[in-house]
Amino acid sequence: MGERRGGGWASATMDLLRSEPMQLAQLIIPVESAHRTISYLGDLALFQFKDLNAEKSPFQRTYAAQIKRCGEMARKLRLFKEQMTKAGLSPSTRITRSNDIDLDNLEVKLGELEAELLEMNGNNEKLQRSYNELVEYKLVLQKAGEFFHSAQGSAAAQQREIEVQHIGEGSMDSPLLLEQEMITDPSKQVKLGFVSGLVPRVKSMAFERILFRTTRGNVFLKQAVVEDPVIDPVSVEKVEKNVFVIFYSGDRAKNKILKICDAFGANRYPFADDLGKQLQMITEVSGRLSELKTTIDAGLLHRNNLLQTIGYEYEQWNLQVKKEKSIFHTLNMLSFDVTKKCLVAEGWCPIFATNQIQNALQRATFDGNSQIGAIFQVLHTKESPPTYFRTNKFTSPFQEIVDAYGVAKYQEANPGVYTIITFPFLFAVMFGDWGHGMCLLLATLYFIIREKKLSSQKLGDIIEMTFGGRYVILMMALFSIYTGLIYNEFFSVPFELFGPSAYGCRDPSCSDAYTVGLIKVRNTYPFGVDPKWHGTRSELPFLNSLKMKMSILLGVAQMNLGIILSYFNAKFYGDDINIRYQFVPQMIFLNSLFGYLSLLIIVKWCTGSQADLYHVMIYMFLSPTDDLGENQLFVGQKFLQLLLLLSALVAVPWMLFPKPFLLKKQNEEVC
Repeated sequence: MGERRGGGWASATMDLLRSEPMQLAQLIIPVESAHRTISYLGDLALFQFKDLNAEKSPFQRTYAAQIKRCGEMARKLRLFKEQMTKAGLSPSTRITRSNDIDLDNLEVKLGELEAELLEMNGNNEKLQRSYNELVEYKLVLQKAGEFFHSAQGSAAAQQREIEVQHIGEGSMDSPLLLEQEMITDPSKQVKLGFVSGLVPRVKSMAFERILFRTTRGNVFLKQAVVEDPVIDPVSVEKVEKNVFVIFYSGDRAKNKILKICDAFGANRYPFADDLGKQLQMITEVSGRLSELKTTIDAGLLHRNNLLQTIGYEYEQWNLQVKKEKSIFHTLNMLSFDVTKKCLVAEGWCPIFATNQIQNALQRATFDGNSQIGAIFQVLHTKESPPTYFRTNKFTSPFQEIVDAYGVAKYQEANPGVYTIITFPFLFAVMFGDWGHGMCLLLATLYFIIREKKLSSQKLGDIIEMTFGGRYVILMMALFSIYTGLIYNEFFSVPFELFGPSAYGCRDPSCSDAYTVGLIKVRNTYPFGVDPKWHGTRSELPFLNSLKMKMSILLGVAQMNLGIILSYFNAKFYGDDINIRYQFVPQMIFLNSLFGYLSLLIIVKWCTGSQADLYHVMIYMFLSPTDDLGENQLFVGQKFLQLLLLLSALVAVPWMLFPKPFLLKKQNEEVC
């Protein structure tokens, strides 16, 4: 089958049925061309490096500083991406194929762009905070001004009432002279201070209670609801707020009020009690708001232009930083030779890639103007090589499906080859509608026709996953059309595609909704399920029985395929234990029970027998010697069942016990 090389098996010709023959190679690379060499080998994706510095921590390695620089550049790129997302922009999905910018120049450029962007953000935050404060200030001036305006109107009305009462001399209801002087003479009134601002509406009731309790009721609080939510200058979130004015007497009460305002997050703003000054302040605030709005819009426009400029190059920069970081991680896996002028690398590569790797080494030496070329040499080892399958855009997604469950051992038979057919076909057995299959086919053809354009774009997570599996979906669609034609279902509606139904009514009074009274008037429907079954009472039992039996046949066939593959693997590796004590008993056990069931299904279909297969299989175990009666499908069935049952019982201990003891004996002999 093959010859032993370096601890693995190699054959003269190898394809997807088994993994590629591998070899352990050593590279001796001059330091000046090491970066370029690793880059070219990475583009090939045919060399798996071994870590020759496994005993060192990441911080003790040679290129730790460069990796840290790449990490810092990646952080700056993430910042740019976050800022673009907040601004409603998205990076260009097309990756430009321009020449890579030098890493040092890219680091400087990203640093300059970050500094400029952070400066813009800082200025914008200051301007936005000032703008939000002025919006709140304007609301305070408007709402609190209404308080003072209504209060002055009330005071004027009260003054007129006093004057009218004073005309009627001798009235017992006229106010005292002292009270009248206090109302009419401002110099004799008690001077009250006030604090104005905005408080979150959800805290307004608690705010009022705390004020009352703290000052023992010696304050007067007036609140007005702000109809629309306002952006808080501190939290930069939209908050529903109330404008408040608190009247107090004395500095002690004022200090308490200020502390309570700070505790409740109430923003305070200065306010003049003079109406003329209020109008003047509203005019000034409105003018400043207009100026700030213009300035903020201009700053945002400039910031968005900068982000758009970054967006055009973002994907290219991001790809380059990731590539550079990967290169330096790989360089950290290499060790220096005794002269400290060359790096030594070891790794696995497919034998067929030897020439490609040597060409990449020569090209790196030439492009890097190195006077010393890299050396490639094969090492002989007993280590187990890694598994590598050569795939293309069609076979790759099927191989990934298999690898998701487990990667095959080196040169083990690859189930990915059979998965190309079995996976989409078994899906189609379940799906089974050629109308839906056509929809799936059209959607997949769109991805395949435009694959060159779509492959150069950055798609969303779901679309990218669908695009990657486009050939899997293509096979699923084709098999769904095939099985849908067998089931004769087009969006669950049958069609007479291959001719008229084989059945007809015996007389005009026969209803199409029943199979009773139907007679066979033509040859059997040539392909798939006869459309006459649709809508009958027997449709569901018939189709369920058909699909269940088909599933059993396909499942048993697939399990037999897996066991047969295990035989070829054991034979390939020369493992007699697995052949004798795994393959043989497994085949006997599987086919003695489920293989026999599959045979009964086929015989029943071919003969049209009315035998109950449930009864046959159950009583094969419960009463193997009883007469089968009407459930007998062929001559000698009872003897065959006894023989198969005995074989299955013998296969169980044969499969479970000898192999562990033989493996234990082998391990003891090795030790």
